[in-house]
Amino acid sequence: MNTQHFFLSSTARAPSPRWQEAFAQGQAVAPADLPQRLQGLTPAQCIVWLSSEDAQWQQLLALTQRTLADARVVLLSGTPEPQEGLMALEVGALGYTHSHAVPELLQEVATVVEHGGLWAGPELLRRLVGSTAAALARLPEPANGPGAIAQRNASAWAHLSAREAQVARAVAEGKSNREVADQLFISERTIKAHLGAVFEKLGVRDRLQLVLLVATLGPDTRVIQVTAA
Repeated sequence: MNTQHFFLSSTARAPSPRWQEAFAQGQAVAPADLPQRLQGLTPAQCIVWLSSEDAQWQQLLALTQRTLADARVVLLSGTPEPQEGLMALEVGALGYTHSHAVPELLQEVATVVEHGGLWAGPELLRRLVGSTAAALARLPEPANGPGAIAQRNASAWAHLSAREAQVARAVAEGKSNREVADQLFISERTIKAHLGAVFEKLGVRDRLQLVLLVATLGPDTRVIQVTAA
């Protein structure tokens, strides 16, 4: 069953044309109709999209979670900023992105969320990485030796091909699949294939985990210039 997409609004606000283009079968839903629309669905079968321009977005997110436990929710923002994004993730959203993102990026967000991952913009990722790195620095070294986490991650990184390492670095900088494809002069389909291999080899499930892993490696770990696909 294909994922169903619902745009939930307390003001009968219509989703943007780009959202409608990204999800041609997507439906705008009023709060009163949400239980009926989600009836019989599992969290894996649907994504509920909200807009931070709706003053009641937090209440709508809570309503969604009460209606369908573990529901997958993405918050769209006209002016994304880290504090709002952190708040969205803290209250249960799995994604946070610009409301005017191109359809391909919205579909990319949906794919990550469908697979149980988190999606956050570059600034929010940097904020999360910074706070996580600071927290890790305050922890004692693992019992199995100094730098054990970094050593383990570096060992996994060494299994990446040159191109996979390039893709991983670019994605960790917050670039979308399309931006990486343009940067490396290869197709988005090829980027997706490389990214799938990267996730599997590194044992991560989303971009956030990839960013955190790359942050432990330092800036000089296997930066390889590749000109051929």
